[in-house]
Amino acid sequence: FVAHPRYVKQAHRTRASALIVAQPLEGVQRPMLVVDNPYLAYARIATVFHRPEQPRPGVHPRSVLEEDVELGPEVSIGPLAFVGRGSRIGRRTVIGAGAVIGREVIIGEETVIHPNVCVYPGCRIGSRVIVHAGAVIGSDGFGFIRDERGRLLKIPQRGRVEIEDEVEIGANVAIDRATFGVTRIGRGTKIDNLVQIGHNVTVGEDTVIVAQVGISGSAHIGSRVTLAGQVGVAGHLRVGDGVT
Repeated sequence: FVAHPRYVKQAHRTRASALIVAQPLEGVQRPMLVVDNPYLAYARIATVFHRPEQPRPGVHPRSVLEEDVELGPEVSIGPLAFVGRGSRIGRRTVIGAGAVIGREVIIGEETVIHPNVCVYPGCRIGSRVIVHAGAVIGSDGFGFIRDERGRLLKIPQRGRVEIEDEVEIGANVAIDRATFGVTRIGRGTKIDNLVQIGHNVTVGEDTVIVAQVGISGSAHIGSRVTLAGQVGVAGHLRVGDGVT
């Protein structure tokens, strides 16, 4: 696919059988699919040919499920995974090897929890969510106050995390549970690897958060926002919709 004019010279030399282009290229003797957005068209075409392997449904004999766990049809739970008491897992969801799903967690349909993910008790994850290896959902928010002697007293973190539908969370991301209420990630948001999201943060829909971003507690990030690599957002700030 030719997504930028700088690739036109390569298009003349390519051995590809066909090209996806925004407009016909003079002198290129290849079949061309002319579309408004070549990169978007490529992504949709690639999706047709890319069929991720679906693990065989069932519960591995070396996994551990506590009492009162509810599993929907065609759920797959890998070896050494743990699912805590009272959790509910929706249809065709995959829980990878070594993942830990705490007590009373709710996970929707067709979600993929990759190996060694940890979801703390009481958190909510929607449908068609992808959580990559090593991510931690619902760990304690970083809340401390010094007492009269200058020692740090831990403030109990009593809230939870809610991940809405069609979110993707990269490897080794940490999303903290709220002190009270909810830390929320809106529908369709995509989070890269190595991102830290503090307690009581709200992220809107279809937002992109790139690697090594840090968002401090109680910040509000709007919808369709782009936070590029290593951006930092201080606590209690508001970032409006559509901001880059």
